[in-house]
Amino acid sequence: MNALFGALGKHRLAIAVFALLPSTAALAQTTENTSPSSGSMSTPSMTGPLTANPNPMRFDTGALGTWYVTGAVSGLAFGQDHTFPGDKSTRADLDNGQVFIQKTSGQFQFFVQAGAYSIPVLGTPYLTARKTTGYFDAVPQAFLKYAPSDSFNIMVGKLPTLFGAEYTFTFENMNIQRGLLWNQENDINNGAQANYTHGAFTASLSVNDGFYSHRYSWVTGLLSYAFDKNNTLSFAGGGNTRATSHVSVVTPLLQNNSEIYDLIYTHLAGPWTLTPYLQYTRVPSSAELGIPHSASTMGGALLASYTINSHFSMGSRVEYIRSNGSAANASPNLLFGPDSKAWSLTLTPTYQYNMLFVRGELSYVKASGTTLGYAFGRNLDNNSQSRVMLEAGILF
Repeated sequence: MNALFGALGKHRLAIAVFALLPSTAALAQTTENTSPSSGSMSTPSMTGPLTANPNPMRFDTGALGTWYVTGAVSGLAFGQDHTFPGDKSTRADLDNGQVFIQKTSGQFQFFVQAGAYSIPVLGTPYLTARKTTGYFDAVPQAFLKYAPSDSFNIMVGKLPTLFGAEYTFTFENMNIQRGLLWNQENDINNGAQANYTHGAFTASLSVNDGFYSHRYSWVTGLLSYAFDKNNTLSFAGGGNTRATSHVSVVTPLLQNNSEIYDLIYTHLAGPWTLTPYLQYTRVPSSAELGIPHSASTMGGALLASYTINSHFSMGSRVEYIRSNGSAANASPNLLFGPDSKAWSLTLTPTYQYNMLFVRGELSYVKASGTTLGYAFGRNLDNNSQSRVMLEAGILF
């Protein structure tokens, strides 16, 4: 069941409090301040096609500055085949019940996120909002930001990850569910991060606890360059600098002792948003941790969104990932068994009218080279899973 345990390590819930900067995935956390005249808040970050409320509630607190209040409330329902043990073939749940409070100007800023949510992920059992809340505690993101200038800032606290092209919460992304590559990365960590911007160049450097281990031995960084307003290239990399034996539901042993590298390109062309990216992860052997052989994964994905008109759009994702190793020599399992492979296809038609939205989703995961006990179905011996999902809510 190690594959399932590692997958569960990426499920998170949040009832967040103090944060100070847009959460990040494909690009570094921007160092620019969001002024009251800029309309939609930049935090939480959103890749689209869903858009945040352009007229957020604002409150003048006097000496404490102007605070903004936004939020996301939504529910989902879905059906699936080849369910995991303990999962159900049909479900309905709250996947977002969150309020965001933020101050976006001045040298000292903050972002507060409070509420509940679930994080549906391809190829893993669905964890309800109630369970996810218990797994990730009541404060998943909590960081302060000191911005002495428009080009430099420092953040300390519970930080969103620098890795990947997908964010954590459903409404932030093109698709309702997170993908196979996302599930190899961390999503929230405790630590400190410095961010610097100079023209088209952005850099971030973070010392943190990786997969929420509370052991501050991870070092991660991100470099991005905007060739123009329509083309950006980013590289993220980092890993654990020492063996860490701490394990929990949100801290899988293998992934928390890994190295992760992403190369991400974002291109805007009329109604299209295209984000291809490559990912490489590696877990070194460790006698101390009982890992006899190293293991790695290599994957690639294309995320695409097409805007049909002001209300309708189509999000999609196709991805492929493979792991190396062999069950015969007790190689670590990072996917669906050592030396397994998987690909997925996800389509997400979306409708938004002002603050209201509804979207459907069809997803399919196909694995090969699986090891008995690490695949899909009640007996963990099936090689595929399909889901049909519906999400509806409001972004206020």
